[in-house]
Amino acid sequence: MTFRVLELFSGLGGWRYAFAGIGEVVAAYDISPTANATYALNHGVRPIARELASISSATLAAHGADCWALSPPCQPFCRMGHQHGLADPRAKAFLNLMAILPLAPPSYLVLENVIGFLGSEAHDLLATTLRQLSFHWNEYHLCPTQFGIPNQRPRVFIVASRQFRPAQIPPEEPAIALATYLDKREDPGLYLGLPTLAKHKPGLDLVTWDARRTACFIGGYGQRFVGSGSFLQTERGIRRFSPTEVARFMGLPSCFSFPKELGLEQRYKLLGNGLNIPVARWVVQTLSP
Repeated sequence: MTFRVLELFSGLGGWRYAFAGIGEVVAAYDISPTANATYALNHGVRPIARELASISSATLAAHGADCWALSPPCQPFCRMGHQHGLADPRAKAFLNLMAILPLAPPSYLVLENVIGFLGSEAHDLLATTLRQLSFHWNEYHLCPTQFGIPNQRPRVFIVASRQFRPAQIPPEEPAIALATYLDKREDPGLYLGLPTLAKHKPGLDLVTWDARRTACFIGGYGQRFVGSGSFLQTERGIRRFSPTEVARFMGLPSCFSFPKELGLEQRYKLLGNGLNIPVARWVVQTLSP
């Protein structure tokens, strides 16, 4: 089965990677210039920079997609966010998509978000909309550690289709040591200075090369310290993980790269808002008969 996929909130193109070989992305939408530049560099096509909060059903239907793949902004539901839910301005695009979904519904829909999405008003709205359309759906609470990846990134995935699909049992693979994910040559600029360590070290999530877990890397990893992700402790000191290392945890291919003009903080932000590819790949495979 080959899916014709509409990638919404496309970011780095995580859903495009996940659907490789089993689906064709017919159009991608995102309003972030840095995300779109990175997407174009790696996929050879630039997403449509149009605000989804005001897009029409006719515009989306014109792409001829039979599957919507979306990762709406998670900030309204994050434990570190303001948790304003649908009242958050960043939820306007999701609200509009739910309003126009019944006007020209695809045959399939896959959604990824933080665990806080479950039980939220947005989750209730999605369930109500899918129920009105007589969709069947499964909800998965998944983490890369289940797939052998030493990175904690719990997410909810909702997989909906017009035809009933029995829920699948996710894998439970032992995580490997994170040494496999480390750069062969370190960037000295990633090491934290003494003033920073004096202020933040007690709250840092520290791991060593032989650890089998790292904390979730968020978009603010390049600016924040406590609660933003893990830091690597070496004989030399304590450093951030590089964007390349974080990209490996996310399952991005070795050929993935950022535009040269993007700074370190911009790269971390894009990765922190990204999709774990091996997990998403498993999810989309559950759509097949």
